[in-house]
Amino acid sequence: MAPAAPGPGFSPDDEAPVFVISVAATLAGMHAQTLRQYDRLGIVSPSRTRGGGRRYSGRDVAMLREVQRLSQEEGISLAGIQRILELEHQVDALRARVRELSDEVDSLRMATRGTFGSRVFAVGPTGDVIAVRAGERPRSGRSQALVVWRPSHR
Repeated sequence: MAPAAPGPGFSPDDEAPVFVISVAATLAGMHAQTLRQYDRLGIVSPSRTRGGGRRYSGRDVAMLREVQRLSQEEGISLAGIQRILELEHQVDALRARVRELSDEVDSLRMATRGTFGSRVFAVGPTGDVIAVRAGERPRSGRSQALVVWRPSHR
């Protein structure tokens, strides 16, 4: 017997572990034993209840469908699928880190706006980079170089 359809207005969180293994298997178009095997291999690891029962989220079911697609349509082995999923998780983590760093850079830009925006740097007589007032050159030395630095804005 197929599971009853959710009522109107029902919108479970994709992360909420709400499906027992039999329902998740039906939604993914697989046998429950296949889900157990994927769990043992670490391909799709559902949440667990206190009693040890598996609970699958909407995201888990979507992942099961993708694993099935990769296996059946693309002919990728389970080991290959496992590696693909590991790399996707790594890419997601790296993207999150890039977002964190970009936000931090944006915050620093906002905090220092006006502080560094009008600074001018030049090469001093010893070859060091020194800050000078706008329109001035380094005090001594033969160099006539003047470097104007303007931070790039996205």
